[in-house]
Amino acid sequence: MRILKTDIEDVLILEADVHGDERGYFIESFSQRDFDREVSFPRYGHSIVFVQDNESKSCKGVLRGLHFQRPPYAQAKIVACVQGRIMDYAVDMRVGSPSYGKHVCAELSEDNHRQLFIPKGFAHGYLTLSDTALFRYKCDEFYHPESEGGIDILDPALELQLPDIQYIMSPKDKNWGRLADSGIVFTYPER
Repeated sequence: MRILKTDIEDVLILEADVHGDERGYFIESFSQRDFDREVSFPRYGHSIVFVQDNESKSCKGVLRGLHFQRPPYAQAKIVACVQGRIMDYAVDMRVGSPSYGKHVCAELSEDNHRQLFIPKGFAHGYLTLSDTALFRYKCDEFYHPESEGGIDILDPALELQLPDIQYIMSPKDKNWGRLADSGIVFTYPER
């Protein structure tokens, strides 16, 4: 596994080794041992253990997010697009962070096999760019509906680079407030 830094400390692109031939390919998509050695222990001093895997399928133009869970149920995630192509967004909500309100944007696809590690304290969302996309993600905390929160992904203050296409959004995602109105829920560093 290779670790690529992004513009925000702690948000990382993970690249797995792809072993391919005329039959197809093989990827070890996750190894707790390698993740601990490369990400968890160096950054946090402890292992981040993932407890829930989720999958969603979306058609072109679906815009999901920006979602987060409030403490004490905040989630760190590893996200990947295993079929199709998406643009993924992680927005820093950690008050006191030098990158508060800034974001990382990464294209994830079945072709580049990249994954994005998003630590606690970030809101997350994505836009489907291909006709369909199959999105998978690992969370280090179970889903708790009572702690669910969100930010309007179209909030102009976030300055997200969203392609100019027709978006398909859930009613809930259309009604999230702006980052400035979300209230303080995370502090920096969120370890």
